[in-house]
Amino acid sequence: MAQQAQFEGGANDPRVVAEEVARFRADVTTLRDEVGKVIVGHEAIVEGVITALLAGGHALLEGVPGLGKTMLVRTLAEAIDLTFSRVQFTPDLMPADILGTNVIAEDETGHKRFEFQRGPIFANIVLADEINRATPKTQSALLEAMQEQSVTVAKHTYQLAPPFFVLATQNPLEMEGTYPLPEAQLDRFFFKLRVTFPSREALHIIMDRTTRAESVHASKVVSGARLLELRELSRQVPVARMVQDFALRVLEATHPSPKAPEATRKYVRYGASPRGAQALLLGAKIRALLDGRFAASTTDVRAVAKPALRHRLILNFEGEAEGIDPDGIVDRILEATPELAPG
Repeated sequence: MAQQAQFEGGANDPRVVAEEVARFRADVTTLRDEVGKVIVGHEAIVEGVITALLAGGHALLEGVPGLGKTMLVRTLAEAIDLTFSRVQFTPDLMPADILGTNVIAEDETGHKRFEFQRGPIFANIVLADEINRATPKTQSALLEAMQEQSVTVAKHTYQLAPPFFVLATQNPLEMEGTYPLPEAQLDRFFFKLRVTFPSREALHIIMDRTTRAESVHASKVVSGARLLELRELSRQVPVARMVQDFALRVLEATHPSPKAPEATRKYVRYGASPRGAQALLLGAKIRALLDGRFAASTTDVRAVAKPALRHRLILNFEGEAEGIDPDGIVDRILEATPELAPG
């Protein structure tokens, strides 16, 4: 096939492309299987988190306490040879507790100076646990780091070492003691993944693994350098103009314009930003590679539409009052959006 012959800006030899795709699948499958040694019953969540990691984005996990969200992040950090830090968000947490602060240091001669003490944000993988339990002031401390991969303290900007990945967990907003994440911060998450209660079969496996004397841990199977190579390869996957146009029409349908689907016009106040289209296309590219294909399709865009868009839809008063689920709106948008543009 012509699509096999060339990646965007990559190799032209079909055999080289096929070999790179095979290595990509093998490495990601090894990583996924290693995480699966510890995390049971959340295969789709694990794949979503790995997809966000490969895309260079961040992931938000939502679910009630006790479903293994924190354990998933810890296990992923164990399987990748990168630095890891965990921040437990609480109402009294301050921005300096995350970013770091200047302290007075004294050298051997007694001379005093300000020295910057780095906070836990200076790691490759950062777990922001129960992020919506902190106040908006503290939540906003992550905005620059998530977008620019840098931290500014006292007029000095410090770069974060790549790869940098924030994986945040949050409890449902109806639980007590939580603060809604601002729209600007939600938009910086590549995917929002909903962690549901595992099946009975999965619970049996969890009980077998967690109530015995021996414990199961993940081994490091992917290096940081290899992860950056996988990211680069995923961005080289070609996307046909019709597939990109489909993704953009899906994005446009999230905005309550006269041409939008009825569900959007009735329940949505603001639609997804261009970051939503970026998540649709990058997620589709990675899904194609994981399936052993050399180009993304509209089916791939449909498959990643919910995690890419659900947190980017801002409901209006009627949508909030009726408890409308953004996933239902995304479903209706996908049903109403043809794969080929009319005319």
